[in-house]
Amino acid sequence: MVMDVHVRDLRYFTVVAEELHFTRAAERLYVSQPALSKQIRSLERQLGIALFVRDRHGVVLTAAGTALLPHARRILEAWDGGRAAVEEARAAQRSTLVVGMSTSPGRGGLLPAVRSRFTAACPGAVVRLRQVGWEDPSAGLSDGASDVAFVWLPLPDQERYGHLVVAQEPRLVALPDGHRFAGRPVVDFADLRDEPFLALPESAGPLRDHWLATDAREGRPPRVGAEVAGAEETYEALTAGLGVVLLAAGNAPLVTLGGVTTRPVRGITPSRFALAWRRDAAGPLVRAYAAACRQVVEGATGG
Repeated sequence: MVMDVHVRDLRYFTVVAEELHFTRAAERLYVSQPALSKQIRSLERQLGIALFVRDRHGVVLTAAGTALLPHARRILEAWDGGRAAVEEARAAQRSTLVVGMSTSPGRGGLLPAVRSRFTAACPGAVVRLRQVGWEDPSAGLSDGASDVAFVWLPLPDQERYGHLVVAQEPRLVALPDGHRFAGRPVVDFADLRDEPFLALPESAGPLRDHWLATDAREGRPPRVGAEVAGAEETYEALTAGLGVVLLAAGNAPLVTLGGVTTRPVRGITPSRFALAWRRDAAGPLVRAYAAACRQVVEGATGG
């Protein structure tokens, strides 16, 4: 009865079959030539048939060896693929995932819910949160400092990134309490077009345009009262009367700290908050985190 052979034996056999020379095969395999010859003889005994003819002229495959070779190669290829998959899974469990953000994704407990599911899928992985200033709308994705990031859409070079929308929120306008529109229950954007606006740095690209609502200005350029790159700067600029600002409904608590009010705005589209990642760097840990986030979002929406 033929016993199961080791993958190592098939690898040894395949290399000898390719080299047709035991010394060269031993060099490729980093084993001694006597040890290789012994292993091949052991394999032949297990199979009950010679795989090579050895004489003073060299080494030649027998008919049995020729028949075995393509099957041995397929088995080795499958095993190498399986081993690579295991290594990838092991790396996913032991690696660190950097999650970038410029705005805390506290919406409905999103972050801890995603982390819980991600940790269950990758128990050995370490999650590190990284706060990034508003001057980088990709929250560290563009230069690889973050592996995944919670961002506002649209992103510069949008085609570089995959994303999953996790929240869609109306854009509000934040105003100083003494502003003439502060008493209105709803403000038409048409009435805001001539107001000075607080703007993100120019490096934010299309995201700067989004928060200035340039698509709703009918071609009229915005008046920029000041540039801001963080929640504290925004609050200070608002209370100083440097301008008004659009922000997502979920971010209203960041600036309504006294002296500032927010109002719904009619005539502009909602904002979109998303988990994003670089398409060229979507490794197993990134995919696992995105999958966990998708599960949370779909569970919250009943999808």
